[in-house]
Parts: sequence; structure tokens; C-alpha cells
Amino acid sequence: MRHAGRVTENLDAVVLAGGAATRMGGADKPGLTVAGRTLLEHVVGAVRAHAPHADVVVVGPERDSPRARYVREDPPGAGPVPALRTGLALVRAERVALLAADLPHLAPSHLADLRAALRGGAAGEAHGAVFVDATGREQWLTGVWDTAALRAALDDYTGRSLHRLLGPLDPARVPLTGAPEEFDVDTPEALDRARAAWTPGDSGRS
Repeated sequence: MRHAGRVTENLDAVVLAGGAATRMGGADKPGLTVAGRTLLEHVVGAVRAHAPHADVVVVGPERDSPRARYVREDPPGAGPVPALRTGLALVRAERVALLAADLPHLAPSHLADLRAALRGGAAGEAHGAVFVDATGREQWLTGVWDTAALRAALDDYTGRSLHRLLGPLDPARVPLTGAPEEFDVDTPEALDRARAAWTPGDSGRS
């Protein structure tokens, strides 16, 4: 697929990395490390291992690493919906991964599972695919979406809730398997557990 003078893959990514991290005591959560890499580097690395030429848009403060396109919502810290709207404006691929910046266990195979679920939606009508945890709760910041459908939903939405924005798109729900039960890192205790559980090369991580 060619757009604006460049060749794009069928997948880009928007990574939300500008939250206040209140449960982490206000720390720079995307910059915290697990196994010698920042949480943000783990996420972007998984995307690039799955789709080497994907455009990765990080909505958050600019950093030297990882390599990505950095943008900020206006005002900074306005919340996930404004951040998504800002990042999605730069997406050109037909599919977009919407990801949190605190997923140290994210692997290329997880993104492959989500894309497969999106392609296999009922009668080809699924607009997205998201992971659900062991309780059946949707993980809205671990999903892959049809870019046009997501953009249209944002155009018609004035609220601040990702659930209310994304739920009506009726995404395929994908059980999260082959990963620790605690997939994201929200607290210092969760960070300690992620560091203790890390196995180099596990799950095909890059």
C-alpha cells in the first residue's frame, strides 16, 4: 500500500505514553525498566518485530529511545481519548494497534493473534479485536482496529471513556493466553513481579 509517497504496511501503531501514572506514585512509567529495557521499548519492540515497517506513533514526551514518531495531545495529560485522537491523525495503514506503554510481556505473537481475530470476525464485519483477561474484562489498550472505523467512531464521540468509545464497535474478544495473568504494570508491586517473572527470549519477545 502506497500513501503520501511512501509504502506502508497494513498495520501502524499508536502507543499511549503520557498518563499521570498515579498508581505508580507519579513516576515516569514508560521509562521504567524490565530486563534492561524500558517498558516503552518493550512495547515498540514487539510492534516492530511483528511489523518491521509499521509507523509507530507514541503519544507522550519525546525520548531518545525507542525510535518512533512522538506527539502530544493538547493539553498534555488530557486523557486516553484525546491522546488517541492525536495519535490516530498520523496513522495511514488500514489497521492500527492501540497499545498502552506498560506492557512488558507484549510479544509479536500477541499482535498476530489480534490481527487474526480481526480478519476472522463474523462475516468479516468485526471492526477490531481486543484481549480479555481471565475475568472477561476487555483490555482496551491492547487491541487492533480497523483504522477507518476507529476514526469514524472518534468523529462522533465527545466523551472521555475508551469503553464507551470502543465498546460499540463490537470488537472480537480474544482470550489472553501464554502470558502472565498480570499483563500490564500499574503499581510498584506489579513492576517488581514483572521483573521477577521475566525470562529472556520468552514468548518470542524481541
